[in-house]
Amino acid sequence: MAICTTRTGNFPIGFRQVGSDWQANLADQIAFARDNDFACIDIAGRTVEQAKQIIDAGLAIGSADLLDWPGLCTSDAEKRKKTIEKNVTFIKGMTAIGVKTFFYVVLPGDPTKPRTENFALLADALSELTEQIASTGAKIVIEGWPGPGVLACTPEGYRAIIKQTPGDTVGINYDPSHLIRVGIDPLRFLKEFAPHVYHVHGKDTEIFPELIYELGTQQPPTFAEDLGWGGPFWRYTIPGHGCSPWSKLMAVLVDAGYKGFISIELEDKNYNGSEAGEKTGFLTSRNFLQSI
Repeated sequence: MAICTTRTGNFPIGFRQVGSDWQANLADQIAFARDNDFACIDIAGRTVEQAKQIIDAGLAIGSADLLDWPGLCTSDAEKRKKTIEKNVTFIKGMTAIGVKTFFYVVLPGDPTKPRTENFALLADALSELTEQIASTGAKIVIEGWPGPGVLACTPEGYRAIIKQTPGDTVGINYDPSHLIRVGIDPLRFLKEFAPHVYHVHGKDTEIFPELIYELGTQQPPTFAEDLGWGGPFWRYTIPGHGCSPWSKLMAVLVDAGYKGFISIELEDKNYNGSEAGEKTGFLTSRNFLQSI
């Protein structure tokens, strides 16, 4: 089976499943990926048996979501212990069939707690989890989605987690779209953290300078509406429709020896919402990534 790759680096291109009806049907999801030469699917909420169906169809699993994200960062010690145990079992089951990358957003159990307290809980949980899965070769990749109370969205947060977690099991899911929306240079970030990047999302962000002038960045607007898959002055887009310098990003990944996938994460008001639109969004993204 042929697979599509980027022009720079020959990185295999895949996609992250979205929560729409057509992708809920695993057979339809696999058929779409195979028919259009995608290399992998990033899965969320799939079982080991379902992951094996994807692999048996000739596709790879780009990443699999860890279970119960808030449960890994909670002050409830018993819940945290059970969540770690649950994820250890899940990771061992998945790695046994060849899945090696596990996706995580650090959503605290209580986002209102001081960030330093939640960070301490996170560091303890990750240290225990990584110790128990060290023999599997698994990698945990943290995405910096800047949601309420979320940790590891900025260079400060990533540096701290990488420093506090022993070994090289914990790394980064590099997604330039989140960095752009909070004002962090995605190219500078990648140059600093490239050795820790184990997975990459193909997603972008468009910024509207006129709306920044009109609305600023700190207060919610009184009259203006959100732009769809975004905020008052920004919106997520497919790669190539935003501000990311993709050719330069690919070159940094090549220099760093990156060996993973580029998985399209489709969050774009111009494509989400219908089966036809989402399929077009994936294919348009694939074509762009093949060209850079």
